[in-house]
Parts: sequence; structure tokens; C-alpha cells
Amino acid sequence: MLEASGKYVLPITFHSFNEKILEQLKILNCAIFPIKYPDKVYRDCLIFSDLTQGAFCNDVLVGAIAVRLERQPGGKVQLYIITLGVLAAYRNYGVGTRLLERTLRKAVEDPNIEEAVLHVQTNNEEAIRFYGKFGFEVSQTIPGYYKKNRLDPPDAHILTKALQNSS
Repeated sequence: MLEASGKYVLPITFHSFNEKILEQLKILNCAIFPIKYPDKVYRDCLIFSDLTQGAFCNDVLVGAIAVRLERQPGGKVQLYIITLGVLAAYRNYGVGTRLLERTLRKAVEDPNIEEAVLHVQTNNEEAIRFYGKFGFEVSQTIPGYYKKNRLDPPDAHILTKALQNSS
């Protein structure tokens, strides 16, 4: 589909997750990420299915954001982004941006969710830049975070974004 600006826009639809889509998410993540996530991670996504979203092009899952909510000391709740990925052939069409924006918009509607957080490998400059465009900042670096996954480098940044005004 061509926009008035002349830029091509993919015909993407978005859906919350259910059991059927969850199996597709597992396959998608295996194709994109070097980490094999345990089934419990995916089951947790079903609990927060309104925040976990899939992007479909012609009924094919081409991207997804998987999240969970985590209660922090003091009662604060954070949105933890487990994965956000788009198949290589569908990148640079705004699919990841739209997935992240939709999830953040929904999260802001809940006054209990005060921040969004994720881990990213320290050498993944593309992801760090991507999240930076949305106001995420490196809040901490964890040496050896990905050691058990045998990633090189094994270090991770924690990226954080405040979602609510602390008034």
C-alpha cells in the first residue's frame, strides 16, 4: 500500500495473543533471537495478552512484542519487555515501532505501571538506538547477564523508560 508521501506501508493488522498465536510467537522468536525462551515465558505472555501483541501481514505473524508485568518492592509495577522482534524481510516498514507504540500506549493507561524495562546485549547498537528514540535510557549494565546463553559479549544493558509522572 502506497502512502501519499510515496512511502510503501505494509498492510499490517495487530492482535492480542491467545494459545494459537502463542505457538506462532515461539516459531517467530526462534527465527529472530539467539535465545530459546522456556515455555513458562510464553505462558506468562497470555496473562498479559492485551499488552503482548502480534503484527500480521496477510495472516502471517511477521513481528511481535511479548511482555509481562512485574511487581517491584514498594508496590511499583513495571512493564518488562521480554522480546520485540520483526522478521528481517519486514523490517524498516515501521512494524516494530507500531508494536512498541501500541504496547506503551496501553501501559500508560494503567496508572499502576510506572516504567518500562528491558535487557539488551551491550553490542546491539541498533536496538539501543531504536529504544532510545522512544525515550529509553541505559540505567544499568550487568556483566555476564547472557553468559548461560553463551552469547558474546555476555553483558547486558538495562534500558528503562518512565511511563507515569511521579507526582
